[in-house]
Amino acid sequence: MAKVVIIGAGFGGLSLGIRLQARGYTVTLVEKQAQPGGHAASLEVQGYRFDMGPSLITAPELIEELFQLVGRSLNEYLTLVPLNPYYRIYFWDGSYLDYTGDSDWMRAQLAQLSPGEEEAYDRFMAHAQAFYKAVIEDGLGARPFGWKELWTFLPAALRLGALRSAYSLAARYFRDERLRFTFSFHPLFIGGDPFWAPAVYQMIPYLEKVGGVWYAQGGMHAVAQALARLFQELGGMLLLSTEAQEIIIRKERAVAVRTQAGEIPADIVVSNADYLHTVTQLYPKPYRLSRLRESMMRYSMSAFLLYLGLRNTYPHRLRHHTIALGPRYRGLVKDIFRRKVLASDFSLYLHAPTRTEPAMAPPGGESLYVLSPVPNLQAKVNWETEKQAYAERIVTFLEEKVGLEGLRQQIVVQQFYTPLDFAQQRNCTYGAAWGPEPLLWQTAVLRPPNRSRRFPNVFLVGAGTHPGAGVPGVLLSAKATEKAITEAYPLSVRSEIVAGRV
Repeated sequence: MAKVVIIGAGFGGLSLGIRLQARGYTVTLVEKQAQPGGHAASLEVQGYRFDMGPSLITAPELIEELFQLVGRSLNEYLTLVPLNPYYRIYFWDGSYLDYTGDSDWMRAQLAQLSPGEEEAYDRFMAHAQAFYKAVIEDGLGARPFGWKELWTFLPAALRLGALRSAYSLAARYFRDERLRFTFSFHPLFIGGDPFWAPAVYQMIPYLEKVGGVWYAQGGMHAVAQALARLFQELGGMLLLSTEAQEIIIRKERAVAVRTQAGEIPADIVVSNADYLHTVTQLYPKPYRLSRLRESMMRYSMSAFLLYLGLRNTYPHRLRHHTIALGPRYRGLVKDIFRRKVLASDFSLYLHAPTRTEPAMAPPGGESLYVLSPVPNLQAKVNWETEKQAYAERIVTFLEEKVGLEGLRQQIVVQQFYTPLDFAQQRNCTYGAAWGPEPLLWQTAVLRPPNRSRRFPNVFLVGAGTHPGAGVPGVLLSAKATEKAITEAYPLSVRSEIVAGRV
């Protein structure tokens, strides 16, 4: 059986490992950290539990499918809870919107916020549905994307205006700037600039509408643990606290992965690590990406994460997911992505899992995760000296603008995760948490491919390859990379596990 070594046990590596192990490949997963999940790590301090990275589930069928492949049920491993509303959005003028997939509820709220614009909601969603059909229903996101796929998709892309920006598409339907934000912010969830990310990413609002937004009891790390358990039950080997140091190349083919514990022979190597880390650090020196080509790539934003353990809760101000906006949208995004400066104002995403699962904090307490989009390390911010003051400014904003009165006095636990941590702990180039920025010239056929163009038996999975970042994108990338591997290196006999003999 073909031996596959996957570098990185994030959602991409875990889901691909399950798919290949189920097909009969012999898979070894090596992970630098002491726990599986990659960005979906967990932090627990004094009884307060926090997701450290992704915090919501959309398209849950992509997770369910991994268990169905081998005749298992997701419910045996994990409990998913639907959320409604999906988010509360506090606008800069004090108004708010409970964002949901319920069309009647949304239209009623839009009529109050901006009378006359409620009818635009259905037209916008019909447009988003067309993108969803091409990428999800027609499977373009779940298979390698080459020039053939591009020519297939191009007529629809041009007809739908996929080449315009996500924001400009929202502006086509809505006049009120609050609604333009509401229906254009989703690229930020995958590290993208709504004013530059192509409008094809407007499929995300429709994906949420049809599939819902879900919470996994125990947090997102519980999803990683469930996938790791399934992978190991299928016979896969998971090596934690094992950092890949080099992909060993002989005669233009990968033959092994070198770790601090020794070499692991491989017929096929897959990297779920950061793309630039793979091609500039894991490839042997003669084969590494040139500085010129590296400099031509644009990187996603980063994030400043603040984990707060609170004595009491704020149920009247915080939903499970809350977005709190500052006075600037375009200007703040430009500071983050283009000017590369740390702004003095904020727009924040807040995750309060205790709203749904009180056990994520001590009795009566709140575990609050705060994400502030910030520029990546190309901004030259000294986060070691800046982080405490930046956190203080966030707390002030939450008290004064979001209505979390007396927040400072409620803080029992305070932890940070900065762009520097993304670089040092997660090997993210420039601390760019979502890999290559989702731009028109870094999307689809122009994004790093699922199969290396340099080495025939080296493949990529995860946020850095097709179709892109975000949990659904990463899970789809595993399907695309599985297809690339099985077409290039097919096995003649399917796994006995799938056949029901084990």
